[in-house]
Amino acid sequence: MSRDRSGDGKRSPDGKPEAEQPPWRRDFPIDTAQDAYVARRDYAKFLVLTSLAFVVGQFGIAFAGLKRAIARAPAREVARVEDIPPGGAIVFHYPGPHDPCLLVRDVDGSFVAYGQKCTHLACAVVPHVDKKRIGCPCHEGAFDMATGRPLAGPPRRPLPLVKLEVRDGAVYALGVEDRTV
Repeated sequence: MSRDRSGDGKRSPDGKPEAEQPPWRRDFPIDTAQDAYVARRDYAKFLVLTSLAFVVGQFGIAFAGLKRAIARAPAREVARVEDIPPGGAIVFHYPGPHDPCLLVRDVDGSFVAYGQKCTHLACAVVPHVDKKRIGCPCHEGAFDMATGRPLAGPPRRPLPLVKLEVRDGAVYALGVEDRTV
Protein backbone atom coordinates (compact mmCIF):
# COMPACT_ATOMS: atom_id res chain seq x y z
CA MET A 1 0.00 0.00 0.00
CA SER A 2 1.17 3.48 -0.64
CA ARG A 3 1.62 6.26 1.87
CA ASP A 4 -0.46 9.40 1.72
CA ARG A 5 1.03 12.70 0.67
CA SER A 6 1.18 14.18 4.16
CA GLY A 7 4.27 12.10 4.96
CA ASP A 8 3.07 11.09 8.46
CA GLY A 9 3.42 7.37 7.70
CA LYS A 10 -0.31 6.59 7.87
CA ARG A 11 -1.83 4.52 5.14
CA SER A 12 -5.42 4.27 4.03
CA PRO A 13 -6.85 0.81 3.40
CA ASP A 14 -7.25 1.34 -0.34
CA GLY A 15 -3.86 3.05 -0.75
CA LYS A 16 -5.27 6.21 -2.34
CA PRO A 17 -4.09 9.65 -1.22
CA GLU A 18 -6.10 11.39 1.46
CA ALA A 19 -7.55 13.93 -0.99
CA GLU A 20 -9.24 11.11 -2.90
CA GLN A 21 -10.72 9.43 0.17
CA PRO A 22 -14.49 9.52 0.78
CA PRO A 23 -15.69 11.93 3.49
CA TRP A 24 -16.53 9.18 5.97
CA ARG A 25 -12.95 7.88 5.86
CA ARG A 26 -11.62 11.34 6.69
CA ASP A 27 -14.05 11.54 9.62
CA PHE A 28 -12.99 8.10 10.90
CA PRO A 29 -9.32 7.69 10.05
CA ILE A 30 -7.92 4.26 10.81
CA ASP A 31 -4.32 3.38 10.32
CA THR A 32 -4.66 -0.20 9.10
CA ALA A 33 -1.03 -1.01 9.77
CA GLN A 34 -1.48 -0.06 13.43
CA ASP A 35 -5.02 -1.41 13.69
CA ALA A 36 -3.99 -5.08 13.71
CA TYR A 37 -0.70 -4.60 15.57
CA VAL A 38 -0.42 -6.40 18.93
CA ALA A 39 2.69 -5.87 21.00
CA ARG A 40 4.37 -8.85 22.61
CA ARG A 41 3.75 -7.32 26.02
CA ASP A 42 0.00 -7.02 25.33
CA TYR A 43 -0.11 -10.59 24.03
CA ALA A 44 1.73 -11.85 27.13
CA LYS A 45 -0.73 -9.95 29.38
CA PHE A 46 -3.63 -11.56 27.53
CA LEU A 47 -2.14 -15.05 27.98
CA VAL A 48 -1.43 -14.51 31.67
CA LEU A 49 -4.90 -13.12 32.37
CA THR A 50 -6.61 -15.91 30.42
CA SER A 51 -4.56 -18.55 32.25
CA LEU A 52 -5.38 -16.90 35.57
CA ALA A 53 -9.08 -16.97 34.71
CA PHE A 54 -8.88 -20.70 34.00
CA VAL A 55 -7.05 -21.36 37.28
CA VAL A 56 -9.59 -19.34 39.26
CA GLY A 57 -12.40 -21.25 37.52
CA GLN A 58 -10.85 -24.61 38.43
CA PHE A 59 -10.45 -23.55 42.05
CA GLY A 60 -14.08 -22.41 42.03
CA ILE A 61 -15.25 -25.79 40.77
CA ALA A 62 -13.11 -27.61 43.36
CA PHE A 63 -14.41 -25.33 46.13
CA ALA A 64 -18.04 -25.94 45.11
CA GLY A 65 -17.48 -29.70 45.15
CA LEU A 66 -15.81 -29.53 48.54
CA LYS A 67 -18.60 -27.36 49.89
CA ARG A 68 -21.18 -29.83 48.59
CA ALA A 69 -19.29 -32.74 50.17
CA ILE A 70 -19.04 -31.00 53.54
CA ALA A 71 -22.65 -29.81 53.58
CA ARG A 72 -24.20 -33.23 53.07
CA ALA A 73 -27.83 -33.49 54.00
CA PRO A 74 -28.40 -34.79 57.49
CA ALA A 75 -30.05 -38.14 58.07
CA ARG A 76 -33.78 -37.67 58.41
CA GLU A 77 -36.70 -39.98 59.02
CA VAL A 78 -38.96 -40.00 55.97
CA ALA A 79 -41.49 -42.71 56.82
CA ARG A 80 -42.43 -45.46 59.23
CA VAL A 81 -42.13 -48.98 57.82
CA GLU A 82 -45.73 -49.87 58.78
CA ASP A 83 -47.06 -46.81 56.87
CA ILE A 84 -45.98 -48.17 53.48
CA PRO A 85 -47.47 -51.53 52.46
CA PRO A 86 -45.50 -53.81 50.10
CA GLY A 87 -46.04 -52.49 46.59
CA GLY A 88 -46.75 -48.99 47.92
CA ALA A 89 -45.00 -45.67 47.53
CA ILE A 90 -44.94 -42.22 49.09
CA VAL A 91 -43.56 -38.85 48.10
CA PHE A 92 -41.31 -37.03 50.55
CA HIS A 93 -39.05 -33.97 50.31
CA TYR A 94 -35.33 -34.41 50.86
CA PRO A 95 -32.84 -32.80 51.41
CA GLY A 96 -34.77 -29.54 51.06
CA PRO A 97 -38.45 -28.63 50.94
CA HIS A 98 -38.31 -28.18 47.14
CA ASP A 99 -36.68 -31.54 46.37
CA PRO A 100 -39.43 -34.16 45.86
CA CYS A 101 -38.37 -37.79 46.22
CA LEU A 102 -40.16 -41.07 45.74
CA LEU A 103 -39.92 -43.86 48.33
CA VAL A 104 -41.04 -47.22 46.94
CA ARG A 105 -41.52 -50.46 48.86
CA ASP A 106 -41.18 -53.47 46.61
CA VAL A 107 -43.47 -56.48 47.04
CA ASP A 108 -40.58 -58.32 48.71
CA GLY A 109 -40.48 -55.60 51.40
CA SER A 110 -37.26 -53.83 50.33
CA PHE A 111 -37.14 -50.05 50.05
CA VAL A 112 -35.66 -47.86 47.32
CA ALA A 113 -35.85 -44.10 46.88
CA TYR A 114 -35.10 -41.76 43.98
CA GLY A 115 -35.51 -38.10 43.13
CA GLN A 116 -38.99 -37.68 41.69
CA LYS A 117 -37.95 -35.46 38.78
CA CYS A 118 -37.33 -37.17 35.44
CA THR A 119 -33.80 -36.59 34.16
CA HIS A 120 -35.16 -35.60 30.74
CA LEU A 121 -37.38 -32.59 31.44
CA ALA A 122 -38.04 -32.81 35.21
CA CYS A 123 -41.57 -34.20 34.97
CA ALA A 124 -42.77 -36.03 38.08
CA VAL A 125 -42.18 -39.77 37.79
CA VAL A 126 -44.65 -42.37 39.09
CA PRO A 127 -43.97 -45.91 40.30
CA HIS A 128 -45.34 -49.02 38.59
CA VAL A 129 -44.35 -51.56 41.22
CA ASP A 130 -46.09 -54.45 39.44
CA LYS A 131 -43.93 -53.83 36.33
CA LYS A 132 -40.77 -53.08 38.40
CA ARG A 133 -40.56 -49.70 36.66
CA ILE A 134 -40.78 -46.02 37.41
CA GLY A 135 -42.49 -44.18 34.58
CA CYS A 136 -42.45 -40.64 33.29
CA PRO A 137 -45.87 -39.77 31.84
CA CYS A 138 -44.61 -36.76 29.86
CA HIS A 139 -42.66 -38.57 27.15
CA GLU A 140 -43.23 -42.25 27.96
CA GLY A 141 -39.86 -42.57 29.69
CA ALA A 142 -39.22 -45.55 31.96
CA PHE A 143 -36.64 -46.30 34.63
CA ASP A 144 -35.71 -49.60 36.28
CA MET A 145 -37.15 -49.61 39.78
CA ALA A 146 -34.20 -51.49 41.28
CA THR A 147 -31.41 -49.32 39.83
CA GLY A 148 -33.06 -46.10 38.61
CA ARG A 149 -31.38 -46.52 35.21
CA PRO A 150 -33.33 -45.48 32.09
CA LEU A 151 -35.03 -48.29 30.17
CA ALA A 152 -37.08 -46.49 27.53
CA GLY A 153 -37.92 -43.07 26.18
CA PRO A 154 -35.83 -39.92 25.99
CA PRO A 155 -34.13 -39.99 29.44
CA ARG A 156 -30.43 -40.85 29.17
CA ARG A 157 -29.34 -40.39 32.79
CA PRO A 158 -30.47 -42.41 35.81
CA LEU A 159 -32.62 -40.93 38.54
CA PRO A 160 -30.76 -39.48 41.54
CA LEU A 161 -30.51 -42.19 44.19
CA VAL A 162 -31.53 -41.39 47.76
CA LYS A 163 -29.47 -43.50 50.16
CA LEU A 164 -31.66 -45.17 52.76
CA GLU A 165 -31.31 -46.93 56.08
CA VAL A 166 -34.04 -48.86 57.87
CA ARG A 167 -33.72 -48.99 61.65
CA ASP A 168 -36.08 -49.10 64.63
CA GLY A 169 -39.14 -49.42 62.37
CA ALA A 170 -38.36 -46.23 60.43
CA VAL A 171 -36.86 -45.42 57.02
CA TYR A 172 -34.14 -42.76 57.10
CA ALA A 173 -32.78 -40.80 54.14
CA LEU A 174 -29.00 -40.43 54.44
CA GLY A 175 -28.06 -38.49 51.32
CA VAL A 176 -28.62 -38.03 47.60
CA GLU A 177 -26.27 -39.47 45.00
CA ASP A 178 -26.43 -37.75 41.61
CA ARG A 179 -25.40 -40.33 39.04
CA THR A 180 -24.37 -39.85 35.44
CA VAL A 181 -24.08 -43.45 34.28
